[in-house]
This record gives sequence, structure tokens and C-alpha cells, in this order.
Amino acid sequence: MTDKELREGLARRLVDSSHLRTEPWRKAVEAVPRHEFLRGGFFEQVEDSAPTAWAPVMPNDPKWLERCYDNDSLVTQIAGTIVPGDIRGEIMRAPTSSSTMPGLVVRMLEDLQVQDGHRVLEIGTGTGYSTSLLCHRLGEDLVTSVEVDEDVSVRARTALGRCGFAPNLIVGDGLAGHKDGAPYDRVIATCGLLTVPRELIEQTKPGGIILVTLCGWLYSSELARLIVHEDGTASGHFLGGQISFMLARPQLPPPLGLLPDLDEGAERHAALGADVINDWNTRFVAQLAAPGAQRVTLTRDGRTEHVLVDVDTGAWAVLWENDGQWLVRQSGPSRMWDAVEDHITRWRAAGTPPLEQFEISLTSDRLSITWPHC
Repeated sequence: MTDKELREGLARRLVDSSHLRTEPWRKAVEAVPRHEFLRGGFFEQVEDSAPTAWAPVMPNDPKWLERCYDNDSLVTQIAGTIVPGDIRGEIMRAPTSSSTMPGLVVRMLEDLQVQDGHRVLEIGTGTGYSTSLLCHRLGEDLVTSVEVDEDVSVRARTALGRCGFAPNLIVGDGLAGHKDGAPYDRVIATCGLLTVPRELIEQTKPGGIILVTLCGWLYSSELARLIVHEDGTASGHFLGGQISFMLARPQLPPPLGLLPDLDEGAERHAALGADVINDWNTRFVAQLAAPGAQRVTLTRDGRTEHVLVDVDTGAWAVLWENDGQWLVRQSGPSRMWDAVEDHITRWRAAGTPPLEQFEISLTSDRLSITWPHC
């Protein structure tokens, strides 16, 4: 198949799956060659590997071109610096950059609700594919994109140039926005955020929209659409879909370091076991109660223990099953699992409203996320 046929086929599939809903964005998908943004290859997960291993797929591979037009996220960088051309064989490190699945890209661009003439700030250029779709839709002069990794930005600039686009590309911390191009009508982040930085609100026009994926270190996340108000606050709701992105690098969790002595602390029977946070929505509620918590599972004394640790505060909780009952032991300046149980219990008492019904508000000093009747 030609790349034109592949682009048109991708657009049809995105329409059929309801990710692509309007004609301007369909024309963008049909026009922009995604494979130009993957000329450096990508990594495929090695089947049945444990821990996860990745193998490079380069343009000389017969499957490369068609894979570029699958509705999949394709990893383009591992461990912060390693690209597919650096590897012969396999690598077992964590991905740090990717080309997001086209269905998610266009779904977010649709949700951004851009209109002709809107100025857009994009946080996280990545490969540049989503940037190119914005350029096709609005014109390159109205698009500013910020990327923290200079090498990634250079590759994106080259790919965008091959497609005939020259938007304003900035190398820097996207969480600070780009005030020289402000104010913007729309701001979109293609990385996970713990909160919405004040700078992004200040650089958005009143009535403008900020679209971000709000996440926590327990890794439940949701796409949020916020409206900026005249008084400098912002508010909005989640849009649903269990969307996740790699966290913005400045907001990655701190190293766990040496775990605390898990045999110390106050022990009790747990009203809720660690298994409750295997559910996506419940885990999101747990994050609201313990925003600094990271989760570790380990085997000790012949039993599986589920550990939550807040590195910054020193609070921790460890849970395990014994004869069909859950036990918890906690220590530190706060009782982390007590707070988690309280949040989840109140959310359940309210009828477990879906995340789309949660209300988000941002003031000058805090992010607040609440659910109805809490």
C-alpha cells in the first residue's frame, strides 16, 4: 500500500471508532504522513519478556511502514537518551518518549475545541506528529510547541520541515509555558501532570481552554478540560476514557531509596484491602487522599506485601492478607491508609460517581478535585 492509502485507511478507522468526528481533523490525518515522524525507527515490546524488553524496528524492516499507521503508541526513546538506531538486539529500560496512538491524538485535538484563528500552545512536542496536525488545521504561525529534550525537539523540527511545516518550536520546560507567545486561546499537554502549573493559566486567555491529563504516582490518570476565568482561576471536568501519558519529567516521582522498617508502626485490621486500588477509578480516589504515595509490591516472610510510601513526608503503610482478612501497619507523620480508606468510603457512600462527574478547580495556590455529594 502507498502511504497515501495508509493515511486514508487510518482516517477511516479513526472515524469508525469515533475518535475522529469532524472534517477539518479528518483532512489533517489524511494529509500528514505519520511515518515521516518515525524515520528514526521505533521500539516494539518483545513478546512474553519479563522484565519488559524492547527491540528496535527500523525503516528497512518490511513491517515498519504499515506499523506507522496502526492506531498504536510507538516508543521512540528509552532511558532518556537511547533511540532505536543505538540498539542491536534488545534493551530492558523504561520508555521516555513515544509517538502517541493517533486515535488518542485526534481525540484530544477534537476535545481541545479549536476554532480558526486560535493560538495554541502545546506542551511536549515529542515526534512532532500532533504538532503537524495542529499546523495543518490552524496554520504554523498559530502553533507553539515546547519540548524539554533538545534532541527530541531537533528530530521533530526536521520531520516537520519534511512535511512543510515550521511552527514555533521551543526547547525548555513546558510546565513554564512560553510567555513570549502568550496569551493563547488553547493549551494542550501531551504528558501527564500532577497539577496544572500557574504559568499555563496565566498564559491562557479568559475563556480559553486548557486540556491536560492529570495523574498521580499511583498511575491512575484522566483527561481534564479546564476553562480559564477572568479572575485567574480555572475549572472544569474530566472527559473519561482512562487516558494515560508518561509523566512530565520534572514531575516524576523521587527515588524510593531505602524502604522504611516495615515491622515498626501501628497495626490494625484494614477496612479495605490493597486490592481495592487495582480498580482504575478507585485508585484515582486513593491518589487524592495520598498524592505523594508510590506503590511497591514485595514478598517478605513468605507473604505478599503491598507498600505505599511517601518519600517527601516519610509516611508509609504496608498491607497484607492473613486468613482472608487484610491487615495494615502504618507509620510516619500521617496515617496514609486511614486517609485512603476515608476517601474511598465517602466516594462509595456518594454512589461511586464516575470521574467525569468530578469537579476540578484551580486557584492561585491549589488544585481541588471533588465528587458530587462528598
